[in-house]
Amino acid sequence: MRSWKIRIGLLILAFFALMAIFGPLLLTGDPSATGGEALAGPSAEHWLGTTQTGQDILLQVVHGSRVSLGVGVLSAVIATVVSIAVGLVGGYFGGVVDETLSVLTNIFLVLPALPLVIVLAGYLPQRGVASVAVVIAATGWAWGARILRAQTLSIRRRDFVEAARAGGEKPLRIIFYEILPVELPVIATSFLATVVAAILAEAGLSFLGLADLSTVSWGSMLYFAQNGQALLVGAWWWFIPPGLCIALVGAGLGLMNFGIDEIANPRLRTVRAPRRSRRGSTAVLETAGEVGP
Repeated sequence: MRSWKIRIGLLILAFFALMAIFGPLLLTGDPSATGGEALAGPSAEHWLGTTQTGQDILLQVVHGSRVSLGVGVLSAVIATVVSIAVGLVGGYFGGVVDETLSVLTNIFLVLPALPLVIVLAGYLPQRGVASVAVVIAATGWAWGARILRAQTLSIRRRDFVEAARAGGEKPLRIIFYEILPVELPVIATSFLATVVAAILAEAGLSFLGLADLSTVSWGSMLYFAQNGQALLVGAWWWFIPPGLCIALVGAGLGLMNFGIDEIANPRLRTVRAPRRSRRGSTAVLETAGEVGP
C-alpha cells in the first residue's frame, strides 16, 4: 500500500465495485423504461440526462456496471485458471507435455482475438453474461500461459523445488504449493490485464450488436447512442458517461498493474534518499568536528 499507484487504483475500483453492488439496490427504477422526455440534458430530475426514447442514463450507467464488470471479472477468472493450469504444468513437466501445450498456446496466440470473438459470439445460442464471458476467456488465456510457462521453466530448477522433489513431494503439490506462490505477482498482473481486455471486448461486442442488447451494459449504451446518432445531435450526455466509466476502470486497473510490477520487479522501483533535517545534518558535522561554534 505504499505505492500511490495501487492506492489510487484501489480507490477507483472500490468506487465502481460499490456502485455495481449497491447502486441497483438504491436506484430501483427500470433502466429500460421509456416514456420520459427524449434527449433531455442533465437536470435535477435526470442527473445524466435521457436517451432518445426517454430512458434515464444514470440508471443505465449504474445497472450496466454490474454486467460490464461481471463479464470482465468472470472472463479474467476463467482465463487465469486456464493459463495457470497450462503454463505451470507445461513448464514443470517439460518434454512432450510442454511441447503439446506450447503448440496449443501458440495457436491461440497467432489467432486474431477480436475476429475470433466476433465469430464465436455470432454462433452463441444465448448471448447472456456467462456465454459472452466464456467466449472472451477462450481467446484471452494464451498470453498469461506463455508468461507463466517461462517463469516456471526458471523456477523449477531452484533449490527449494529440488529439495521438495528430493523429499518425495508429488508433482502437483510442488506445482501448486511451491511454485505457484512465487508466481503470484505475475498472476496478479496477468489477471488485471485480462479484466481490462475483457471489459473492452464486451463493450466491443455490444457496440457491434453481437452481445445481448436486451441487457443494459456500458457497451450496449454506446451501441444505442451510435444508432441514435447522439454525436450528430449533440447529446454528449448519452455516450460520454459509459465511455468515461470504461476509461476510468481501465485506468484504475492499469495503475494497480503498474504498482504490482514495481513491487515484484526491483529494477522498476524508485529508491528515494531519506531526507535529513538541517538541524540533524549540522549536529552530525559538529560531532565530526567540521563545524565550529
